[in-house]
Amino acid sequence: MKKFRYSMENLLQVKKKLEDQAKIAYGLARLRLTREEEKLEQVKQRKTGYENELRSLRSAKLDLLKLKQCEQAIDIMMANIKQQTTVVKNTAHRLEIARIRLNDAMVERKTQERLKEKAFTEYLLEFDAEERKEVDELNSFIYSKPTPNGED
Repeated sequence: MKKFRYSMENLLQVKKKLEDQAKIAYGLARLRLTREEEKLEQVKQRKTGYENELRSLRSAKLDLLKLKQCEQAIDIMMANIKQQTTVVKNTAHRLEIARIRLNDAMVERKTQERLKEKAFTEYLLEFDAEERKEVDELNSFIYSKPTPNGED
């Protein structure tokens, strides 16, 4: 009997490549999100540092110029935090889109693999049926011959 050949093997290979690309895209999106979250955390830490500096300036000898600069720095950090929070949300949204695409690619690949397994199972059933048929034909040929002694 001929060797098993899945007729849609090329499609399965394409689905695997698409899944690999989706995994890479997801990984990159995850990395971007992590970096943006780290940036947000750094901005928050800088803001906290400015707030601590403002507290210490208020408790020490009053220097109005430094107080004003520190308050402006805190306002700038608040704006940066808002901006970075928006960037993090957008990046998280992109990550979710990448996750959905990866999930879809995995489902498509698994579907193709199930179809291949089903085709292979059918091939095995056909192979077994053909093998049984050959054995039956061989047995019927052997037992249908007249005996050489003339006995029946």
